[in-house]
Order: sequence, then structure tokens, then C-alpha cells
Amino acid sequence: MKKFVLTVLLAALVSVDIFACTSAIITGRLTPDGRPLLWKHRDTGELNNRMEWFDSKEINSLYSFLALVNSPDKGGIIWAGSNEAGFSIMNTASYNLKDDDVEEMDMEGVLMYKALGSCRTLADFEKFLDALPRPMRVEANFGIIDSEGGAAYYEVNNTKWVKLDVNDPRIAPHGYLVYTNFSYTGRADEGMGYIRYETADRIIREKSIEGNITPSWIIDNVSRSFYNSLMGIDMVSENSPAMTGSGFIPDSDFISRNSTSAAVVMQGVKAGENPGNTIIWTVLGYPPVSPVVPLFVKAGRNQPGFVMKSSNSENSEICNMALDIKSEIFPIHRGSGQKYLNFRKLYDKYGNGYMSDTRKLEKEILELYFPLLSSYREMKKIQVSDTEETYTSVWEKIKEVMKR
Repeated sequence: MKKFVLTVLLAALVSVDIFACTSAIITGRLTPDGRPLLWKHRDTGELNNRMEWFDSKEINSLYSFLALVNSPDKGGIIWAGSNEAGFSIMNTASYNLKDDDVEEMDMEGVLMYKALGSCRTLADFEKFLDALPRPMRVEANFGIIDSEGGAAYYEVNNTKWVKLDVNDPRIAPHGYLVYTNFSYTGRADEGMGYIRYETADRIIREKSIEGNITPSWIIDNVSRSFYNSLMGIDMVSENSPAMTGSGFIPDSDFISRNSTSAAVVMQGVKAGENPGNTIIWTVLGYPPVSPVVPLFVKAGRNQPGFVMKSSNSENSEICNMALDIKSEIFPIHRGSGQKYLNFRKLYDKYGNGYMSDTRKLEKEILELYFPLLSSYREMKKIQVSDTEETYTSVWEKIKEVMKR
């Protein structure tokens, strides 16, 4: 049996896709506070990611917004974000929607940048899509939640779009939808990410029975999952190949992988609540070794410096530290070595490793953030000094654990 498992893992290496994002929309039916969640686990060729605040006056848009960007980008492109009107958006690449021979593509980041600057509701986004010139130069699934309770995916190609309403029980009977790199209305059995889809869907469905899905739960249980749904094996289990062999396993068809650059959960608001209460729960770098940090849209430009562009680099400091640790997880660079991870650096049968350290750190961070989060939610006046004090305390704890 062990030999069979290793053979399947090795075979899976042949089809590793870089642009392999995994995502979900969780409606308020399944969350303890009734607020919807929009999750994106990002895989890309650019591993240096950071957060950026875009001021409406500076970019000549209707709304200001907070967004995830590639560190080298100079503006006009984002990969997930929320605006001050409570509109949040993200995407996953699709590989079974395109039905033409248009060659210049990959405009998803530009589309989302423009949508965040101009849209407040799902209806606004639909008008926005209809007004775009054709071809739209995209092939993607766009996930959106808004401040009026709207929650939907839009499957979009060069000429048309299809809406899948996650609030519609006929479409999402369990109160959520998972997307990877295929579209439901696209060509059958084409696209990518079917194993990751089954993994994420299984984990979320099991939890959905409780109606207690939170942003930190998604990060810790889905973005840090090393379960393979095809083989039915979780690498943290005592008898997995990661625990019984050398510790090295192929990096294939897990949700977190070498190409993962970030994970965000955009927590929306309930109907009637201040849209500025939207929070982006943010992990930069590699989720198994980097803690989640809540970012308040209401705080505007006053975000923790360690998730933004640093003073001496385009990169964020926490992402740099996560990538340094990640290099120990993927230590082999010659030949096919980069396709293998040393899992026991992350986690061993005694519960040690970087992932365990990250979980402990994350718990401490969230305890520090809770008073600030409560103040924002209760509409109390927030002193800049209180915010800065929290950010400083969090950063000191992060450096203590992550700095190498």
C-alpha cells in the first residue's frame, strides 16, 4: 500500500499548475455572526505579495480600497480586495471557458482594480461587465460579496458572463460554493484543480454542519491543509508517507504548495452595518508558516507597516520572513528537487515544526487584535495611538517567532 501511495504521488508531479488558486464564498448562514466570507488562496509565479491602500482621490475613482498586489506591480492591478462601500472581489483562473482565438489575455487584475474603484453592489458589477469593451481578455471566476448581503461567483470569458448566486439554495444548497480552476458552466471535464476542489469542499462541508465557520478557521484548516482527496490521505496523520519515510513528499495537489503566495478571507458586513467594518484577514507568503493578520478597511491608509511596502523594498516585511522560512521547507533546487517539500520541517508526529509555531503565534496575535476589532465593530472612536500600539505589539511577537 505504501508503495502504491508513493507511486501516485510521483505521477501527480507531471501536472503541477502554477496558477492554481482555490477559493470559496461562505454565506452568513454558516458563520457565527451572520457575516459572509470570501476566501482566496492564491497561487502565482510572483511570490512577493503585499497589501496596498488605494485612495479614491489619488486614483480618480469613486471608492477607496485595500487590496492584495504583486510587490513589483506599479499600480492598476490587484488580486483580491475590499472597498469602503463593502464591495469585495477576488478571482481564480479558469481553463474551460475560453471559446475563441484571442491571444492577449490575463486582464483579470486590471478588471478587479477598476471594479473596486467603481462598484458598490453585485448589480453595479453586472453593469460594469456589460459596459466593458469586447473582448474582455479574461477567462476567470470572479467571487464577490457586498454590503447588502449579495454573494455570487461570475464565470467570465471574452464575450459573456454567467452568475451563480451563492444565496440561491438551488445553486448552493449547503450555503457555500468552492471554486478552483474550472467553471461549472464551462466545458465538462476540462480545466484544472479538481482534486483541490474536492479537498476544500470536503473540509468546508464537514464544518458547515456546525454553522460556525470563521476567517481564522478557514486559514488554519483549509489554507493549511495537506489532505489529498484523491488518495484519502492527510499528511499530518501518523501513517502518512510524510511521517513514515524520509519526510520529503511531492508537492502536488495540496491546497498550499510551493507556488502559494498569500491567502485572504474578506469578511463582509451584515445588512445595515457600516460597510467600512469589512475586514481582510490576511496571510502573506506561505500560510503554513505565516500568521493571519486582520486588516480593517475602515482604517484606510493606517494599516500595519509590516504587510505594506517596506521602507527599503517593494516587498512587505512579513512576506520576506515567510519566504525565508519557506526556503527551509523546499530546500532542494537542483534537478526536480524543487518539487519536493520537507514536511517534517512543517509538522512532525509530536506536533512540532513551523506550522505548530505559526498556530501558537496566530492565537497570540488574535488575542491582541480582539479589543481593537471590538472597538471598530461597536463604532467607538479609534485613537491612532491605540491602533499603532496594537500593530507594534503584534509586530514584536511576529519577529520573535519568525525572524531567522
